[in-house]
Amino acid sequence: MRVIAGTARRMNLKTPDGLDTRPTQDRIKETLFNIIQFDLMNKDVLDLFAGSGALGIEALSRGAARAVFCDSARQAILCIEENLQKTHFKEQSLVLSGDYNGAINSLMRKDYHFGLVFMDPPYGRELAEKALIRLKDKAFVSQDTLFVVEAGLQEDFSGMEEEGYSILREKIYKTNKHVFLRLKGEIG
Repeated sequence: MRVIAGTARRMNLKTPDGLDTRPTQDRIKETLFNIIQFDLMNKDVLDLFAGSGALGIEALSRGAARAVFCDSARQAILCIEENLQKTHFKEQSLVLSGDYNGAINSLMRKDYHFGLVFMDPPYGRELAEKALIRLKDKAFVSQDTLFVVEAGLQEDFSGMEEEGYSILREKIYKTNKHVFLRLKGEIG
């Protein structure tokens, strides 16, 4: 796995050992970043369920201002830190060890406003939906924040409409999909 474009272009990234992480394939990552290219320049990025940190690192390489990486697996945290050191993005980054609830609680005491939030949780456990519900009323996200969820093909995010999100688009691949969401505006 490597950084595709930007200042860290062609740098190889380490991935955590084991089957618990599914690094986003380069082809899919390139498609994703072509879609969101205008949503990341000079923005703060949150990479929840970060795994190797590849999505947040790609965003930094392409011009994001800062990134926060969160994962609950110790192996993933060590991998993220090694990848940040290698790509020289350590000073622009914060790495939080723990689950998404702990990360969200920690971020409420920090000075971030995220323009982009990546979520690539284990499929089929509704973790992305739970994280979206927890995030929706936090001061560090807004109607301008783009939420990008990588999910299994069978996962249905239509219930997020009732939770205050608009589904902007779904990009379907052979084995998974990306769901793009934003918070709905206030009515009235």
